[in-house]
Amino acid sequence: MDIKWTALGQVFMVSLAVSVVVVVVFSLGVMALSARQTVREHDSGGGSGALAAAVVCFAACAAVVGYGIYLIVPQFH
Repeated sequence: MDIKWTALGQVFMVSLAVSVVVVVVFSLGVMALSARQTVREHDSGGGSGALAAAVVCFAACAAVVGYGIYLIVPQFH
């Protein structure tokens, strides 16, 4: 059995990088929702920009997870 260590290292680095990016983007979405709540508590309205940012962040996370599932499940190909 021959292990291609460079390929294994590349897969490890890419998966680590994507994991970190997804966690950061999800955290930004949570922070945007928190900012929206803070704006709504201090003002009577507003916060729609923060809500849009949160939706974009969560949609990006969902897209990455969906793409990963697409790559793993062979029936989707």
